[in-house]
Amino acid sequence: MFQRILPKGATSGWTLHLHRGRIAPGVDGTPLQGPGPWSSEALPLGYWRDEPVALVFDDDNPQAAEDWPDGRAWLANMPHAYFPLLSTALQVASWWQNHRFCGRCGSRARHVAWEFAMHCDACGHRNYPRISPCIITLVTHGDAMLLGRSPRFPVGRYSTLAGFIEPGESAEEAVRREVFEEVGVSVGRTSYFRSQAWPFPHSLMLGYFAEAASRDIRIDDREIADAAWFLPENLPELPPTFSISRQLIDTHLKSVSARGQ
Repeated sequence: MFQRILPKGATSGWTLHLHRGRIAPGVDGTPLQGPGPWSSEALPLGYWRDEPVALVFDDDNPQAAEDWPDGRAWLANMPHAYFPLLSTALQVASWWQNHRFCGRCGSRARHVAWEFAMHCDACGHRNYPRISPCIITLVTHGDAMLLGRSPRFPVGRYSTLAGFIEPGESAEEAVRREVFEEVGVSVGRTSYFRSQAWPFPHSLMLGYFAEAASRDIRIDDREIADAAWFLPENLPELPPTFSISRQLIDTHLKSVSARGQ
């Protein structure tokens, strides 16, 4: 559905209208508006169903934008085919709004038309959209899953453990460090699951399964408000289905169910 090929020279097509992470409703309950002519400020993203699509920043009427759904709401309610489009739009929007000036010398940066890049004519520095790699891990011990609660979660929701990869660290090392730091659990074997772009604001989540050496928990009381072991027949509220966290959980539940048949 979405192709990450910049439509060079395009002046019309679909648009997504954003204001500080909120996206305006468009055609037929989707976030897309048009197709039609673009304004001069439109930022091309790629192609949607073979039609050019661009990003438009609606900063003139912030009060109207307060009623627009945010990125999480759109992702939770749209078909999965929209995920690459919305993820790209949200991450590019964050980069564009935060890198209008050179991070090296402070001069005004210029958008490079043929790629996602901002170039400083004063010192020659060029920056690209920032991608921050993170690990996200479902820790298991037999059928049981270790899930944690962030203080930011809705009441009753538990999820898998996650954290940023530090400089000089491999993803597997980050899995072991983050799990031990957050819940005090040492893990043995780890296995890679899959990755997912996570535009809040610019992460790339690397999903892993990890086997715990024991069920003893010691939470850090900073990033984790609570953590517990859950069996498939006694689950808390889980993260939304579009998230890689939920995909890790559902994959484990399916494997437990298959073993029991």
